[in-house]
Amino acid sequence: MSKPHWRCAHATDLPAIGAIAARMHPDLTERLDVLAEKMLLCPDGCRVLVAKNEIAGYGLSHPWMQHQIPPLDGFLETLPDKSDCLYVHDVAVLPHFRGGGVARAYVATIQGLARSSGIATLALVSVYGTRPLWEHFGFHAVTPDAELRAKLACYGESAAYMLRDLAGSQRPVR
Repeated sequence: MSKPHWRCAHATDLPAIGAIAARMHPDLTERLDVLAEKMLLCPDGCRVLVAKNEIAGYGLSHPWMQHQIPPLDGFLETLPDKSDCLYVHDVAVLPHFRGGGVARAYVATIQGLARSSGIATLALVSVYGTRPLWEHFGFHAVTPDAELRAKLACYGESAAYMLRDLAGSQRPVR
């Protein structure tokens, strides 16, 4: 049996991604064409976790601007010309396949993508109480201003905007 591994997501993976998203994020639903657009705009940042020849998770990320949250279930249309972060839109892994370093492997992949793109910061919105997990990966919560706080509201009470500075640190993800 092969170990779960991440590979680039393909359009044919969208039904599986949508099913996992619906299961893992029932209160944060997004249309498949919104997720497909992210894959089209930043294919290298969009991955699926393959385990036992099935899609067991996905990670979607793309270049963006710090302290700005892309709209939930909204189209990006284009990526910013001068992105200053790689925004982790979503990472979802089915419960049975968690552990074993799968989230760490995705974060390491996008960390490498960010660095190779000249981007020194990762950004995300932590939901469902996952802040300790992201802190373990070197992210820290940012105190939101009023505009950011208003955007975070649609993500639920525990939502936190988080950043990870990659500049000056060659430290691998633990």
